[in-house]
Amino acid sequence: MTRTVRAKAPAKVNLQLTVGPRRADGYHPLVTVFQALDLWEVVEATPRTDGEITLAVEVAAGSPVDAAGVPLDHTNLAWKAAELLARTFGITDGVDLRILKGVPTAGGMAGGSADAAAALVACAEAWDTGATRGELAAMAARLGADVPFSLHGHTAVGLGRGDELTPAMSHGEFHWVLATQTEGLSTPAVFQEFDRRLEAREQAASDFEVDGAIMRALMAGDAVALGQSLLNDLEGPALSLMPRLEEVLDAAEAAEACGAIVSGSGPTVAALARSRQHALAIAAHLRASKVADAVLTASGPASGTMLVQE
Repeated sequence: MTRTVRAKAPAKVNLQLTVGPRRADGYHPLVTVFQALDLWEVVEATPRTDGEITLAVEVAAGSPVDAAGVPLDHTNLAWKAAELLARTFGITDGVDLRILKGVPTAGGMAGGSADAAAALVACAEAWDTGATRGELAAMAARLGADVPFSLHGHTAVGLGRGDELTPAMSHGEFHWVLATQTEGLSTPAVFQEFDRRLEAREQAASDFEVDGAIMRALMAGDAVALGQSLLNDLEGPALSLMPRLEEVLDAAEAAEACGAIVSGSGPTVAALARSRQHALAIAAHLRASKVADAVLTASGPASGTMLVQE
């Protein structure tokens, strides 16, 4: 009897994103510290016998996330994950994929990577491949730089393209406010602007190492110290391409956030709060300021990709 398998994968925020000069292969080496947040992408996988793959996308109930623009074909990372898994394990069955979105799209929070990770786990179970976590991690790295962390979750240091992961020690819970924009930012365009700024000496290169202040703040569970240490080399380029994000950062500062940062390549701004109650107060201030199209709250570190019951 055909069964539907569900898996969920978390959003992420970069506490540190240090970018090195572009290499000959076109990639930029990264030093990053990820934290998984309890905003989830849920992927349902239902096997079919004709070898075809189908994809549908919905928005989780009560979520302000917009699913418009999410591709429903082979260009979607969840679809690519299913294809890769099928090729790797010689699966001839197809699958109906259904994505329930809870992570902002094109927001620098790895929603597409979470879809890929959740699809790997759901399809591996639905097709009864017997894939190990290590095998899934190897496939995740082939799908995209952020997919391995979506599978891993919690807090981790990422090197290389961000896919060489080492777990990071973290104590307690951190509470975040996420201000999102309907209009996205192109990740390649942000990296191109980073290259331009670096070459024009409009931006200095950061020390290419894991930030000790961030690691100490995580181990101490100190939100104030962590907020003061947040670091993103792509923030300047993102602000150049979307100057109105300055207003979001200013509003977060006015709400006495511990710190605020553009998440990844943007345009989501992540503000760190002292507590869950403080996060709600910051969110209310950002909504009243009308500097974002949607405002969400989330906590981290969250778990990695996992199977879920009905």
